[in-house]
Amino acid sequence: MSIQERIAAVGIRLTPTERRIAQTVLDDPTLLTFGTVADLAKQAKTSHPSIVRFATKLGFEGYTDLQGWVRQGVADQLGTPGQRIRRPHGMESNVRADIQTSIDSTLSTLDSSTLQRLAKPLIGAERVWILSGETSRAGAYTLLSGLSMIRDGVQLIDQHNFGRDLSGATARDAAVAFDFARYRRSCVCAARALLDLGVPLVSITDSPLSPLASITDSWCVLKVPGVGPFDSSLPAVLAAELLVVEVAGELGPKIHDRIDRLEQLWNKTETFHRHSR
Repeated sequence: MSIQERIAAVGIRLTPTERRIAQTVLDDPTLLTFGTVADLAKQAKTSHPSIVRFATKLGFEGYTDLQGWVRQGVADQLGTPGQRIRRPHGMESNVRADIQTSIDSTLSTLDSSTLQRLAKPLIGAERVWILSGETSRAGAYTLLSGLSMIRDGVQLIDQHNFGRDLSGATARDAAVAFDFARYRRSCVCAARALLDLGVPLVSITDSPLSPLASITDSWCVLKVPGVGPFDSSLPAVLAAELLVVEVAGELGPKIHDRIDRLEQLWNKTETFHRHSR
């Protein structure tokens, strides 16, 4: 039974306050997965005891019991790569449909105003530092490639060199962090270290309660589907491409000479294979 089904089963017996809690949970199920009683109470504009009574009405001993049940459901659904690969064949979701849904969701999430907000710190920054977890690495490489073609000072930082490479970061820089559940401790710690140095941070993650969303106002949430034993890289790549397009548009004619020089250097160094037609 899902949380939606449990709520539906007792819906007629819920008080107005409990109905407000239920609606909050239905609007953002991640609150139950990652949040505390205080998080849910604040979002639903109610009290701690009301949250506990709501959990009891759903058939649980309390909020901790409810959250444990929800987390177990998420763990069963997502699992580790080792768990996913051992699922019987045929239990996988419709991968094509899931990917299409995630692409549509990413395009909807990253509308014009959101892209402008996320791109703003990257426009005039002296340097752009890119941090990433493993699942989102493809998005980080896409951002590195695209931004490096239109501006100087873009660096993708390897987790083993965070301390050394970031030691020169200043408040004149900007950072972009990509990471999805299960969140990499090194990525989150490096993001916090940059914030302590005064570096504006843009976070691209998968939940409003992600540790990367909780430390900056400049963040967006992507829907990341599972593809076989692993999470899809497509939402992160698409987000990076849209961000590059936005930055390029904001920089405007400033990048024309740079692109022309880049093309000349490619020709001089015979970067691309020449073939007769």
